[in-house]
Amino acid sequence: MPKLAVVQMRMSQKLESNLERAERFVRAAAQSGAHIVLLPELFASLYFCQLEREEFFSLASPVEGHPFLPRFQALAQELNIVLPISFFERSGQAYYNSLAMFDAGGAFLGVYRKSHIPDGPGYEEKYYFNPGETGFKVWNTQFGTVGVGICWDQWYPEAARIMALLGADLLLYPTAIGSEPEEAGGIDTREMWQRAMIGHAVCNSVYLGAANRIGTEDIEGTQQTFYGHSFICDYTGSKVAEFASLEEGILYAEMDFEKARRFRAGFGFFRDRRPDLYGPILTLDGRTRRP
Repeated sequence: MPKLAVVQMRMSQKLESNLERAERFVRAAAQSGAHIVLLPELFASLYFCQLEREEFFSLASPVEGHPFLPRFQALAQELNIVLPISFFERSGQAYYNSLAMFDAGGAFLGVYRKSHIPDGPGYEEKYYFNPGETGFKVWNTQFGTVGVGICWDQWYPEAARIMALLGADLLLYPTAIGSEPEEAGGIDTREMWQRAMIGHAVCNSVYLGAANRIGTEDIEGTQQTFYGHSFICDYTGSKVAEFASLEEGILYAEMDFEKARRFRAGFGFFRDRRPDLYGPILTLDGRTRRP
């Protein structure tokens, strides 16, 4: 059975330090038998989206000639693991919050660009990122069919359902989420965050893993505390592994995709769907599309 590893880690201002620590976690996961390893969102830097600063666009690079993607591609090849890598992408005059998928053996399977871009105090992502136009991606890897959303994507059941319809056995969500500033109400969204994704696992009968960062990050005196609580749940929505708020390390879970497929078919969620009635979901205001 494929074994999933989810990494929870803190980041620093130093690119090479972040890359070295991420690589150590990936190697440790592979040594413990993991076949698929998930790192957090934008792990190469502090979460720069706390503030709107022109100079932070320099953190982005094109896929071709990227400064660290080949390093992780080589790691996927060496360790024979599936390795999705979150990165800040520049493509022409556009900028994306992207993810490169490397299969076990190192094959580059493609890029997903984050579809849903948040905009609010502490999470100023619309300043930096264009909305992704790749559509939701599912990859047939050597260790299962994997769909990946990025952070804010995890709140949208439509994204999870589409990936499941495309055949995903496993949904992965690299993320960077934590405290909400006072001007945003200061609410604690941790339990809401987990419940939303657990709902995706239940309603689609798929395994799911979410990798978050930890620690308090200070950028020009603005602080964001990331609450960790990375977790893995099975296809019934039962949490099988979870970190607390300050733990750094690797979560593991073995996944029986064949058993999940039988359960999914027997439960009838996909048999009983009514796409003919779902027209309003294709609109912004809920009005049924006219021919």
